[in-house]
Amino acid sequence: MELGGFAGLGAVVGVSDRGRREVAATGVEVGTPLRIASLTKTVTAAATVRALSGKGFGVDTAVAEVLPELETQLTIGQVLSQSSGLRQTVSALDAAGLGEGDDVFGRAAQLVVAGGQEYPPGERWAYYNGNYFIAGALLARLTGGTFEDGLGELIAAAGMNDTGFEPAEGYPRARRPSGGLWSTVPDLLGFCEFLLQDKALLAEISRPRVANYGLGWAVGPMLYLNGRLDGYRAAMLLSPEHEWAAVMLVSDTDALPAIAQYLDQLQRPLTGVPMAGLINDFAA
Repeated sequence: MELGGFAGLGAVVGVSDRGRREVAATGVEVGTPLRIASLTKTVTAAATVRALSGKGFGVDTAVAEVLPELETQLTIGQVLSQSSGLRQTVSALDAAGLGEGDDVFGRAAQLVVAGGQEYPPGERWAYYNGNYFIAGALLARLTGGTFEDGLGELIAAAGMNDTGFEPAEGYPRARRPSGGLWSTVPDLLGFCEFLLQDKALLAEISRPRVANYGLGWAVGPMLYLNGRLDGYRAAMLLSPEHEWAAVMLVSDTDALPAIAQYLDQLQRPLTGVPMAGLINDFAA
């Protein structure tokens, strides 16, 4: 793989083809941690589904069964698939105002639910980070510690040794479940390989719900997602059918069109279907 089109940037790309990996980098080392922004949602969703299974619950379990203090009729699947219909009332500034204590995830969830419903649950898909603030509280309660503890169980199981929330400056703790992770291309390829090995978990997260969105992933010819934070762009593809995954991390907020084209070229021999538009247009 060549990365000449990303000269002057920090860019890393990797492919896992049935466990055989190829990686390339320019401007940074292959193993350099970069912000992965909303790709964090895929990790949060997988960890939550895994924790539910460990407690004998499914994704159709009511949020209030795990968090009885929340007055909501939502299911956990509706939260993770962003089909909750919640009114988008909680901003990044609101999340920052909740502080950095261990109770911040529960408080964020209460604030999101207090905003009420804009649409009936399950009626439509709408991208809202507040859904994943609730997911953070769910994962903490299910695993009996903090959100970070719960996520750490999956991170360790997937061998993601260079993935975490440090440095934390400038990113409120309440927002971590929706987009706070730093990671590397090798770690994210390892995460995809972990999903491919856990057939039950993969089937649950990849089943399309409203508007072809699964749990943390958009669902098209393959699973896909992109993420954005100031100074960073990330995108990830996963094809269960072909046991194939690709990840690209770039230190440039405006790099998504180039990332989408690059990943499209990598996957086109597998699906024969253009993916660049889907990757580029996904709201992140």
